[in-house]
Amino acid sequence: MMTTTLRPTEPLQRGADGALSRHYTVCVNSRPVGAIHLATHPSFGRTVAQIKDLRIDEPDRGRGRGAVAALAAEEVARGWGCGQVEIRVPADAAPALRLATALGYVHRNRGMEKRLGPTAPELPAGSRSRPMTQAEFGPWAERGIEEYARDWSERGVPEAEARARSRKDHHQLVTRGLVTDEALYSILEHDGVRVGFLWVEFIGEKAFVYDVEAEEPFRGRGHGRSLMLLAEGQAIASGRHLLGLNVFAGNTPAERLYESLGYETVGYSMYKSLV
Repeated sequence: MMTTTLRPTEPLQRGADGALSRHYTVCVNSRPVGAIHLATHPSFGRTVAQIKDLRIDEPDRGRGRGAVAALAAEEVARGWGCGQVEIRVPADAAPALRLATALGYVHRNRGMEKRLGPTAPELPAGSRSRPMTQAEFGPWAERGIEEYARDWSERGVPEAEARARSRKDHHQLVTRGLVTDEALYSILEHDGVRVGFLWVEFIGEKAFVYDVEAEEPFRGRGHGRSLMLLAEGQAIASGRHLLGLNVFAGNTPAERLYESLGYETVGYSMYKSLV
């Protein structure tokens, strides 16, 4: 009889903020066959766990070792008091995606990226960008609290944790302020009328779209595409030629837009309730 267990390779790590983390060796009858790393979520706190890494050695793959290891990690997470566990699956890891789905994990959002060329795309006739003003920044950031929390809570994150993360991110955003080398906050105008907002961050060699939003009265008119072209131009102007973003599951119009612009999926975030 084969018994798959997790053997800790370190003491339980405890952060100053209460975060937990531990690495394990996956063993079959005491024989090492892989590794797994479990931690609490850096944004949602102690109630949400993450399987940050799960690897089974090549000779032991296809024998259910990964499934048993994941289930064992879920039991550890329950012991930590977590009510949910999350996993990030690379887009090219089809077996891992099938495994997560079979274990009951649900798609929450996916990461997408696009490799950019050397020349910034032109905006459509009548469209222009300008920096967001301080008068616009405050209401835009405040509105984002509710929208951001709602997006997370509708996709499995407990409402209290979703709101806590949204408030924390909002506080960090407002504290940093509108003028920073790390980001650009822009307004898209069309024929002199404000039609959308764009927030692009610069992280190492990569640019990342944190918020792209056409104003409600002007949706369905191609301004979302124009905002993404603006983001590409800003990334190229900063010397970066890789632009990334996250799109929530179920946001079909956004998914279709990004795919039509050449963005490719690089990973899936999936979650499972432990209650």
